Amino acid sequence: MKRFYKLAEARPVQGGYQVQLDGRGVKTPLGAQQIVPTGPIAEALAAEWNAQPEKLDPALFRFRDLADYAIDMVAPDTDGTIAKLLTFLDTDTLCYRADPDEPIFKRQISVWDPVLAALENRHSVKLERISGIMHRPQPAETVAAIRDYMGRYDAFTLSELITKTSLAASLTIGLGSIEPDADIEQLWSAANLEEDWQVEQWGSDAEAEAVRQRRQSDFMNAHAFGQMLRS
Repeated sequence: MKRFYKLAEARPVQGGYQVQLDGRGVKTPLGAQQIVPTGPIAEALAAEWNAQPEKLDPALFRFRDLADYAIDMVAPDTDGTIAKLLTFLDTDTLCYRADPDEPIFKRQISVWDPVLAALENRHSVKLERISGIMHRPQPAETVAAIRDYMGRYDAFTLSELITKTSLAASLTIGLGSIEPDADIEQLWSAANLEEDWQVEQWGSDAEAEAVRQRRQSDFMNAHAFGQMLRS
């Protein structure tokens, strides 16, 4: 699509902030007004529009999709979004380890247990750790406590959270990344422990590395979105 506007500006509107293209408010793909809760997010969205070349490049919209997903998909069904997030708790990568006699097991314990313990301490819950591939459900009281906690989040935070959780295959990583003292690089490294181990043993290839870089970029973009949301 050819660029059809001259200037994008972030403006305060009823209910929050909105990007206006030559004075006309931006809408989501489903036709809702794209109203975001903070000025920094609106300014970032406006910057994306202003950075577009004469032919619009969807890849340059780093934050637009997160805002649209929050408005069009999460807000109408927050319970459904939370239910989807809880499926990642039931299969959380950090809870499934190799057998104790495998070399990677010690590294999983040293890297993953502190992340799990931090979540357990924050929410006064217990997470099951499993060696091998046999599924074991998390305790019902743990699931209920995490569900109640996520119920406090607005649609934009849930949009950030489901993006990070999906990329990390871990709700523990996703929830930890939203905390004020989060070490985001350390958490992303923990999410990729097994992949990094495989690279150490067998080496990497260009295609796999490109996929890894895209995933990392998406994870960090979602984190930047969340920081603007909480600023």
